[in-house]
Amino acid sequence: MRRKRFSLLALLLTAALTLALTLGAVALTAWLRLGRGGFAVLRGLDLMRNQFVGDYPEDQVTDAALTAAVEALGDRWSLYLPPGEYDLSQAVMENTYVGVGLVYSATPDSPELTVEELTPGGPAQRAGLAVGERIVAIDGQTLSVENRQELLEGTRAQEGREVSLTVLDAAGARREVRIRTARTENRVVAYELMPGGVGYVRITGFVTGSAAQVAAAVDALEAQGARSLLFDVRGNPGGYAGELVGALDRLLGEGPIFRARTGGGREEVAQADARRVDLPMAVLIDAQSYSAAEIFAAQLRESAQAPLVGERTCGKGYYQQMFPLPNG
Repeated sequence: MRRKRFSLLALLLTAALTLALTLGAVALTAWLRLGRGGFAVLRGLDLMRNQFVGDYPEDQVTDAALTAAVEALGDRWSLYLPPGEYDLSQAVMENTYVGVGLVYSATPDSPELTVEELTPGGPAQRAGLAVGERIVAIDGQTLSVENRQELLEGTRAQEGREVSLTVLDAAGARREVRIRTARTENRVVAYELMPGGVGYVRITGFVTGSAAQVAAAVDALEAQGARSLLFDVRGNPGGYAGELVGALDRLLGEGPIFRARTGGGREEVAQADARRVDLPMAVLIDAQSYSAAEIFAAQLRESAQAPLVGERTCGKGYYQQMFPLPNG
């Protein structure tokens, strides 16, 4: 019996042909997926990376290219988030973040930060910070319009880090407040029983955990003897469709409560169970009620005849999806 032999040259030629076919298939797939323009963008980035004489600022080029490309769509709801902003947006939507536990306001022409809210039980509240105080320095560095964002990001960089805030009180007295950062969950639902048996429920966002907070608020108000419910979604920027559905499910009876249709025409319908709130309801809205907040109000009006009180809302009948990219 003779053993068949393969020469090294034949093996190398076979490998080279296989590689060429693979690369050709990849190029064809990229062309079909991206089109002529998309392929040109990839070629342009390849030229910059490999032909530019000097240091190639890859991160800056990538961010600039993607930012410009998304802006060219002309859609106010589509945007590209660089890595730092993406991480922060995820933390906001997940409703848990590392920080000192406060909400601040700022103006473009003033470096100071004004404390607007303190997370109940959060690090800043435990350290004695007060609403209305103004932060003028972080870790000994005086705030400026230019360095403000960088210094703020430092307060979120590491759990358990001690941060020193220099603050001014209402009288202008200066003091130092030392705060140890911690992982904090925001309360996005507040409630109280008002005169006349009106159960007031303020919802500031449909982020992770908000549906459970809405249900807990409604349960508590019913237990306190509420005879009606007033939901306040003024200034609510929206959030997750799943949290919206969860909140509506607690309030409305059995049946469809949310319908979404993709650009490709696929439709999804969310159903509520039989449990419902058997109380009159109304909703406060304004021009800063967006997306899920608008749908929340519309569904209560349509399914529970809840009056809508306030201003015309934003008009965002879309919800977005987040697509993580390889660069973070």
